[in-house]
Amino acid sequence: MFNFGSEIGIDLGTSSVLVYIKGKGIVLHEPSVVAINQNNGEILAVGSEARRMLGRTPGNITAIRPLRDGVISDYEVTEKMLRYFINKTCGKRRFFKPKIIICVPSGVTQVEKRAVIEATMEAGGGKVYLIEEPIAGSIGAGLDITKPDGNMIVDIGGGTTDIAVISLGGIVVSKSIKVAGDKFDEAIIRYMRKKHNLYIGERTAEELKINIGTAAPKSKSIKMECRGRDLLTGLPKTITITSEEMVEALEEPVNAICDAIHNTLEKTLPELAADISFRGIVMTGGGSLLSGLNKLIETKMGIPTYIADDAISCVAKGTGMSLEHLDVLEKTIMTSNRRR
Repeated sequence: MFNFGSEIGIDLGTSSVLVYIKGKGIVLHEPSVVAINQNNGEILAVGSEARRMLGRTPGNITAIRPLRDGVISDYEVTEKMLRYFINKTCGKRRFFKPKIIICVPSGVTQVEKRAVIEATMEAGGGKVYLIEEPIAGSIGAGLDITKPDGNMIVDIGGGTTDIAVISLGGIVVSKSIKVAGDKFDEAIIRYMRKKHNLYIGERTAEELKINIGTAAPKSKSIKMECRGRDLLTGLPKTITITSEEMVEALEEPVNAICDAIHNTLEKTLPELAADISFRGIVMTGGGSLLSGLNKLIETKMGIPTYIADDAISCVAKGTGMSLEHLDVLEKTIMTSNRRR
């Protein structure tokens, strides 16, 4: 339990939620999944326990993701999920509501921002700030964004890919597309249905992506057994999938991300573009860990492309580190909310 002055940063992602507590670092990393009893609306499980139920629940229980494409799709469930995570990290019995900074994709509307703020306050937050994911990711990756130099960040999360050119602590050019980790999974599911007449679930698709998924051909082929339901017979079936097939399966979403990066570079001022060509592109988020993706981007753009250390936690770390400089950042890159 935390007392007066407790300040927390939350990376509210489509796939997972990370919570950073000032002075302690990241204290929670759980899937953003909630299991609900449809009969009475009762929350049965949140996080890892709920994720294990995906695709395995009886009719009266539904395991859902309350965020889609980086924004809230189910307000009430999101509020309950946030309340659970805040209580789990800060304790249920608090004398004061914690100050919370929460990150959002760069392309969200004012209405979507308001929904995040209201849901966080209803979940037990006191004063709530918003920070855009590219800014948080840059800070978490260790970039000095306060200088008049161009830095390019590509944050590939679960629901969105956020691309931004940052200078003097602010975003100069940005683009947010709803193509990221979830779209990788969907592309694999579609490929398996079309090529092998095999129906697989989200979890199986994610396992394929993590274990043998690649954006470019590997020097040595990797194979993995995949189990699903044969669409022709309706019976369980096991087949072997290769990494070469994953290149084909992931081609469409990977190309969409490359095109978005190219479009952002086209809109970048020449002086900043020169800085980026020298400094390189920095990638954060779980989606950036797709094998070969950084090298593919480097080849297509002609710019060195690096994956940040601990890429999955960069946005959460940056969100938490921003707590140290609220007095400075409040005037520039954040939206704050005060009860009136």
